[in-house]
Amino acid sequence: MNKESTEKEIRQALIYTARTTAIIAFLFVACGTIFICTLFFNGQPDVVTAKTKQDVETGIAAVNVKSQVVPADAWKAPDENTIPADTKYGQMIRYGKELIAHTSKYFGPNGSIARITNGMNCQNCHLEGGTKLFGNNYAGFISSFPKMSGRSGKVEPASARIAECFNRSLAGKVPDESSKEIQAMLAYMKWLGTGVKKGEKVFGTGTEKLKFLDRAANVKHGAILYTSKCQSCHGANGEGILGEDKLTYVYPPLWGKHSYNDGAGMYRLSNFAGFVKNNMPYGARYGDAQLSDEEAWDLAAFVNSQPRPHKDQGKDYPDLLKKPFDAPYGPYADKFSENQHKYGPFAPIVTSEKQVKLTTK
Repeated sequence: MNKESTEKEIRQALIYTARTTAIIAFLFVACGTIFICTLFFNGQPDVVTAKTKQDVETGIAAVNVKSQVVPADAWKAPDENTIPADTKYGQMIRYGKELIAHTSKYFGPNGSIARITNGMNCQNCHLEGGTKLFGNNYAGFISSFPKMSGRSGKVEPASARIAECFNRSLAGKVPDESSKEIQAMLAYMKWLGTGVKKGEKVFGTGTEKLKFLDRAANVKHGAILYTSKCQSCHGANGEGILGEDKLTYVYPPLWGKHSYNDGAGMYRLSNFAGFVKNNMPYGARYGDAQLSDEEAWDLAAFVNSQPRPHKDQGKDYPDLLKKPFDAPYGPYADKFSENQHKYGPFAPIVTSEKQVKLTTK
């Protein structure tokens, strides 16, 4: 083989190698571009693999918030124009709404009727006067009573449930159930539930039941979330912000002596998590949530790990089989710890409860 033919073969080999390298590089860039576009523009994934500093510190992966669609048949509060005008019943409804919105003005530490509560308003937990979707609304409240209460072990009227809220969520004393004020609240709730029949399942009542975590809720991660998302309204120490009149809270205290006690429904993690998921931070609502499920559970764990008034619950749930899985105080019908009942994981508890109930039938 002469020198000229050898050089020709070398040139051809180099050209082939260059073309092959160029093709491989093009394919690599194209595949990378497709992957990136898919990752960021074709519906963001539920879990982002990259972690923020706070995620690394707590061991919790960053999770995107899934969008929610409000169904067409979701409950809607009746128009206020339907409140009877210039009638005693209409006046009671309007008075009831006022009491729900500004409870402390009438029953708080400086209340005009009685000074028997911690200063919170019913509306602090039953948002927008009990009209908000998954904001602890009153849609099916009246139609569900009278009913058996697992907590008391007795059949209760609706007025008894309101009394429990005064005793627990408002950490105060129970007003006379036959009083004008309690009857006005009942009238307002009845009007809100117009058309809702007993036993009817209405979308958006109470708080959303979130999917259980496969771990315990993380208090440390919740603390970070509280600082970044909640502290500006509820205070560094959970103290809330009082209105200019110093009678009612604009943003309620989340712990401390003026917050709900440890016998309140909000002290159960599933209730609090479902509540904040669709209502917090300020401006959030079902269909436009700002927290992921995991963030809601962790935030709830932090808030409910903080000190608050104590309520003697020794007589609660005489039938332990009817005690909620996340009741944060014993005794229990199972062998799970008080800590697990408070923070989870809850799936093993619920599974165990189902098995126990099946064997006792």
